[in-house]
Amino acid sequence: MGLLRAAVLGANDGIISTASLLVGVAAAGATGKTMLITGFAGLVAGAMSMAAGEYVSVSSQSDTEKADLDRERKELADDPEHELDELTAIYQKRGLDETLSRRVAEQLTAYNALASHARDELGITVIHTAQPVQAALASAVMFALGAALPLTTAILAPASYAVVSIASLSLVFLAGLGALAAYAGRAQILRATIRVTFWGTLAMGATALIGRLFGVNV
Repeated sequence: MGLLRAAVLGANDGIISTASLLVGVAAAGATGKTMLITGFAGLVAGAMSMAAGEYVSVSSQSDTEKADLDRERKELADDPEHELDELTAIYQKRGLDETLSRRVAEQLTAYNALASHARDELGITVIHTAQPVQAALASAVMFALGAALPLTTAILAPASYAVVSIASLSLVFLAGLGALAAYAGRAQILRATIRVTFWGTLAMGATALIGRLFGVNV
């Protein structure tokens, strides 16, 4: 789910930021060449920014997880009986009686004490351990793919209809992405679709207004 989150966030940001950028410069009267340069620059800069941000964020999470595991490893070595009591208490809180909780804790401790405490006490599993490189790559690639959609629209659309074409098609792309993300996460599709298109409309509307107010070629 971590990679899915990074991918969806990257694609969503790619569409919104690039479409908003293009709508803003188009509303200001930019030429087709200027829009193309602006769009490509926004794509590259945004992808690198997303990758860096995701890498730093997930690396921090990874560092925290490693520190927690090191501390837990030391506690297991220094006071194994106390750690066994902790594990027993965790299973009791989940509904098992004291005797069964103790038996489960003893068996899991004998099998793999650190893995048991990491999973049940710290909430860390091998599957969900933070992976900064994968998250950064997924975010950057999906941002670039998302940004390519409004950029392609800007290239193909007639100059006189650039703002309308970019804005309308970008909203369609955002709606589709929101619906897909909601379906994958088993969330409410309509709510997710409305949410993402609302923020996309707000972002593009704001940049279009700025472009109109300045009204100069970029």
